[in-house]
Amino acid sequence: MKRFLLVLALAGWFCPLCAAQQQSPSAAQPVPSASSVATLPVGEVSAQKRITAYTLPADVYQKAHDRSRIHFRLALIGFVYGLAVLWAILRWKLAPKYRDWAERFSSRRFLQSAVFSPLLLLTIAVLTLPLDIYGEVVEKRFGISVQSWSSWGWDWIKAQLISLVIGIALIWLLYSAIRRSPRRCWFYFWLISLPVGVFLVFLQPLVIDPMFHKFEPLQQKDPSLVAGLEQMVQRAGQNIPPERMFWMGAGEKTTAVDAYVTGIGRSKRIVVWDNTIAKMNTPQIVYVAGHEMGHYVLLHIAKGLTFLAGLLLIFFYLVYRSIGWMLARGGGGWGVRGLDDWASLPALMLLLSAFFFVANPVASAFSRYLEHQADQYGLEVTHGLTPDSGQVAAQAFQALGEVDLSDPDPNPMNVFLFYSHPPISDRVRFCLTYDPWGKGGTGEFVK
Repeated sequence: MKRFLLVLALAGWFCPLCAAQQQSPSAAQPVPSASSVATLPVGEVSAQKRITAYTLPADVYQKAHDRSRIHFRLALIGFVYGLAVLWAILRWKLAPKYRDWAERFSSRRFLQSAVFSPLLLLTIAVLTLPLDIYGEVVEKRFGISVQSWSSWGWDWIKAQLISLVIGIALIWLLYSAIRRSPRRCWFYFWLISLPVGVFLVFLQPLVIDPMFHKFEPLQQKDPSLVAGLEQMVQRAGQNIPPERMFWMGAGEKTTAVDAYVTGIGRSKRIVVWDNTIAKMNTPQIVYVAGHEMGHYVLLHIAKGLTFLAGLLLIFFYLVYRSIGWMLARGGGGWGVRGLDDWASLPALMLLLSAFFFVANPVASAFSRYLEHQADQYGLEVTHGLTPDSGQVAAQAFQALGEVDLSDPDPNPMNVFLFYSHPPISDRVRFCLTYDPWGKGGTGEFVK
């Protein structure tokens, strides 16, 4: 669920590990590879055969298994490397240098944050850049990324600029809370972080997404698909008119397929990637959009925000309880004057990174639970609209798995730690066996 993961990315501005996991395919369902795409569009190929289980040809299976193994290792290495970067910044006393420059620049705290925050965040970004580059090399190796290095670099720069703008404000608010209430700062900053998360969910489709991709009205690209989506939206009881259905140009950067519902309130919209239209047929795309609609109808956004709020409350308190001990042991050697010193930020980030990694299995399990519910909702909302909707859904996941190089037998530890979605094999099996209507019953979510 993309919006839930977006909100989790709030921690990314303070936690390089968390930011890396939001970008890493290992943190979610594995992503596409052109090497496994058949001659005909995948949707047409899948539509010509009945799916009985998720399977891959032997050569493609090996690629999927190899890629899954690489990303599992990369995710674990990323955690250790992220902690090492923060530890190195503390040992090299870079943060105190940036603090001194900021304090010489101005006596105003916000202006100090405007100097200190970019210096520290850019240092972290540059030091973790080799891992980002290697991740992109892996994507190119498996045929997933078709983006030029110049385009990738420009996207990286834009992402850093967005992080800096938000980071300057959040870091200033964090240290304002610390200075005003040293004993309750963790709670006050927690209160501040909640509306920021909601605001980002609203803002992303309007401002952030268009900075990275081209969007056009879907009605102009595929009117028949819009008609199918309108039927599904009407049955779901939602209000997303055709003018809020968009085509997104992803093909110049990736071979991935996707369709999703994003935004809240007036920013809510359906987005379908160009690759998806090329590689899936209309019933399959309508099912994928129905799955995404389930996240809204079943209040998964609110549940995700509540879950994140609980995690952040616990983590901020644990960081508050731990940072005093940490600074007492090493703060003097790192040049940190105290908790209210800008230079304490790397230590705070290091602790938060560790806590988030420990909790990652819980967050992943919760996300998989929500995704399973959305799979079920997609089946129910398309039942009656699409003949043999269970088979269509299974075909959609088969097509997704073929393009994504999804491992039919992923490492259980990889699933436990990093999978935000159930394995494709499990999802196909569920689609083929879920049939409450065959017994004279009705769906759980759509009657």
